Amino acid sequence: MVEHVGRLPWDQSTFTGRLNYYARVTDPRLMFATDSMLNKAKEIVTAYQKDISIHVSMEEAIRARVIYDSAFHPDTGTKMNILGRLSSQATCGTLLVGVLLAFYRNMPQLIAMQFVVQSYAANMNYTNRNAKSQITRREIATAYVGATTGAALASVGLNSLLKGAHTLLNRWIPCGAMVVTNLINIPAMRQRELIDGIIVTDKDGNPLESCC
Repeated sequence: MVEHVGRLPWDQSTFTGRLNYYARVTDPRLMFATDSMLNKAKEIVTAYQKDISIHVSMEEAIRARVIYDSAFHPDTGTKMNILGRLSSQATCGTLLVGVLLAFYRNMPQLIAMQFVVQSYAANMNYTNRNAKSQITRREIATAYVGATTGAALASVGLNSLLKGAHTLLNRWIPCGAMVVTNLINIPAMRQRELIDGIIVTDKDGNPLESCC
């Protein structure tokens, strides 16, 4: 029955329950879910939310919930771009790190790839933001420029600092640059949530107050 959509088999009040849930929501295979699969999942979840009775098995309902949560924004219900979905992180992250490690010796290529990495990260952070926390285009542009510039400066700085060091140590340059830029990227793209807090709701979805 459709009510199974609201009753996940993994207890979300426990760490293992949340781990099981997010292991499924972030499954890289969900990147390749077709539009028909996404629309069917949304139809089932929407029916549950509107208390409309439709007949589906428990397995179908749970699968629909996982697919829906992986591709649709929890606040707006809109379909997220494929590179902004959590299911893209393992695949894209692995590819990007591999490219960074391959080109860490060539400074222009390393800087260019840091721009690509931070573009991906900025898109991910923006796509999964709290939709009730509005962020202006100027703030988005500032966050993007700050993160990408920080990546370039960190890469150049670390490369100069470790010049002549052992090859193994040099391979940590991209990692160090990413650490620095994520310290910029995440707070910048989610700044409204840090400044204004997020809306806390009761079990029926009614807003209670803002929480920092």
